[in-house]
Amino acid sequence: MISPGSGKGDKAAGVKVLAKNRKARHLYNIVETFESGIALHGTEVKSVRDARVNLKDSYARVENGELFLYNMHISPYEHGNRFNHEPLRPRKLLMHRREINRLGGYVQEKGFTLVPLSLYLRRGRVKVELALARGKRDYDKRQDIAARDAKREMERAFKERQQYN
Repeated sequence: MISPGSGKGDKAAGVKVLAKNRKARHLYNIVETFESGIALHGTEVKSVRDARVNLKDSYARVENGELFLYNMHISPYEHGNRFNHEPLRPRKLLMHRREINRLGGYVQEKGFTLVPLSLYLRRGRVKVELALARGKRDYDKRQDIAARDAKREMERAFKERQQYN
């Protein structure tokens, strides 16, 4: 799968990233990612295309064999008058039955959660990158921060050394 916002192949694949859940990678260990379609109503599509979407605190849940996305905020469309949508309504995610059943099993038995990582357009269709994730402990977060800081220091020292040569 071509990950959204991966760089060079974006134009060729027709991918335009509309929103990212940057906090998800900090709070969760990502085990596996999936691409899913999303069922939108009326003016929601226009708001999404304008990138008026917030994925913060959103999550997915399997209910009655269907997959739903909760707490994703899509701002009301400015020119939508009375036909506007409710910003925080649950939205149905479109995946194959086997994938939904598999995800449901992981979430129920093994303590995983489903978190949206990004929302993007691929060939004119709105897609959600969904992650099967397990929550990080506080010490894991601290280790990640320490590793990132160490990497930054090494790059800084390498740059300084290159300037003097």
